[in-house]
Amino acid sequence: MAVRPPQQDDDDPDTLTFGIAALDAHLSEADLTFPATTREVVLGLGDPAVPYDASGSTVSLSEAFDDVEKGEFDNKTELLNALHPVFEEYRVTSSGGFLKQLRAMLPF
Repeated sequence: MAVRPPQQDDDDPDTLTFGIAALDAHLSEADLTFPATTREVVLGLGDPAVPYDASGSTVSLSEAFDDVEKGEFDNKTELLNALHPVFEEYRVTSSGGFLKQLRAMLPF
């Protein structure tokens, strides 16, 4: 039995980015200078909805900052490092944890 080859559609991205990788893309496109406060970052980026999992669930940047204790960042790396655990927590919470993922993989 033959399988039809995948369609070549150049409109779709080759990879799906989420979490700090998706935020990094927003930061690369923005004219933002550091040091910056959370307010300056949100205003500079326009408070984007950042995907935090592979299924495309999103959280606004301002809402993600609610869970960050630090209010000012000296550079982009410091900002991304502060937000990484926040996006991970959203991802784990939305997925329902390990057991839900395991059940989804089982055929019954």
